[in-house]
Amino acid sequence: MRFLFPIASAMALALLATDAGAFSPTALVGQQRRVIKQTVALATEAAMAESGVPPETADATDVAEAVIPTILPSDVGMDYIPLATMLATGQLAEADEFTRNALITLAGSKDAGRNFVYWTEVKKIPSTDLATIERLWSKFSGGKFGYTVQKKKWKQSKGDFEVFCRKIGWTTTDGEVERKKRWFGASEFTYDVKKAPEGHLPLTSALRGTSLIKELLTHPVWENDDWKKEPEN
Repeated sequence: MRFLFPIASAMALALLATDAGAFSPTALVGQQRRVIKQTVALATEAAMAESGVPPETADATDVAEAVIPTILPSDVGMDYIPLATMLATGQLAEADEFTRNALITLAGSKDAGRNFVYWTEVKKIPSTDLATIERLWSKFSGGKFGYTVQKKKWKQSKGDFEVFCRKIGWTTTDGEVERKKRWFGASEFTYDVKKAPEGHLPLTSALRGTSLIKELLTHPVWENDDWKKEPEN
């Protein structure tokens, strides 16, 4: 996974800051924001170095200027700062993996000894957590990625999974044969906000059928727009 050292370092600094107990709640939040901002700067610089783009010539949109939120509600104590940091720094493959693993934990699948979610378990995923995940994907993709975007595409496809996959770029062609893209081994998906079609991420496996994604896209949290509300400080 790319750029884990800057992220891990920032998280360690934040923990050291809280352990000392010398900060007021207001000062502590400020300290966490400064640490996270440093993380974004380090990871962005690493990303540009890896891509061969000189920092002085990088476009402003390539630098994660957005403030990473530190109030990220979870009904089960899940820490979403890593997800926010990955998304803010363009680590979309890592953010996608984090999201998938989070759902496995939230649905209770991990406790059951499985590394995948049964469609019948989706209803166990707390709305609070799904809303937090969705706000982060939406925020750092400019509204291009997220389950609510996929829900819109699903509706446009009239529930036809094949049409849905074409709309969000989950298919490719081998010669004249259309097939689903692969994410195992060398992933064929597009982890780039500018290049990927709307709704391309996050990914949901359909190896065991389409019931899982149908349940995710019809979760009660999407019945209204309350998920968009930012939590108060």
